[in-house]
Amino acid sequence: MTVSVPLSDGQRKPFRITGLHVLVGMIVFFSIIIGLDVFFVTLAYRSFSGEVASNPYEAGLAFNQKLEAERRQAALGWTVTMGQDGAEGLVITARDRDQNPLSGLKVEATLERPATIKGRRDLVFRDLGQGRYQAVAPGLEGAWDLRARIQGKGDARFEAERRMIWP
Repeated sequence: MTVSVPLSDGQRKPFRITGLHVLVGMIVFFSIIIGLDVFFVTLAYRSFSGEVASNPYEAGLAFNQKLEAERRQAALGWTVTMGQDGAEGLVITARDRDQNPLSGLKVEATLERPATIKGRRDLVFRDLGQGRYQAVAPGLEGAWDLRARIQGKGDARFEAERRMIWP
C-alpha cells in the first residue's frame, strides 16, 4: 500500500507499511485483548469463589446414598407440583402413581436465593386436603429456589426443587 506524504519542499514521499508497523499493530492489538481478559478473569474471580459445595469431600462420600434415595423416590411414583399461591403463598400438590391425592404428608421446605444464603427461609406447610399443602412467606420478590422435603407413611420420602420468580 502506498500513501503520499507531503515533504517540506512540496514533493510527496511515498509511505510504506513496513514490518515494524505490522509488529507494533499486532502488539497493540494483542495487548488490548490480553488486558481485557485479565480484567474479566479478575472480575470473575472476585465475585465467585468457585466453591459449589461447602463440604465437597463429604458430599462425594454420600453420593451413592443419594442415588439410592433417588431410586426409592422414583419407585414411589409420586407426582409433586409446586407453585405460587398469590403474592405471599406457596402451594404444593402431591399425587400418587394413579393420580390420587396424597393426604397426611409432612411437608417442609426451604426458600433460598439462587446465588447466596442470605434471606434463607424455612417453611412448614399445612394440609389443605385433597393432596394440597400451603405455606405463607411474606415479602417475596425476585428469584428463589424452593427445596421441598415430603415425608409420607413409613420410609416414603420425596424431595423436589423448583426455581420460583416473583415480580
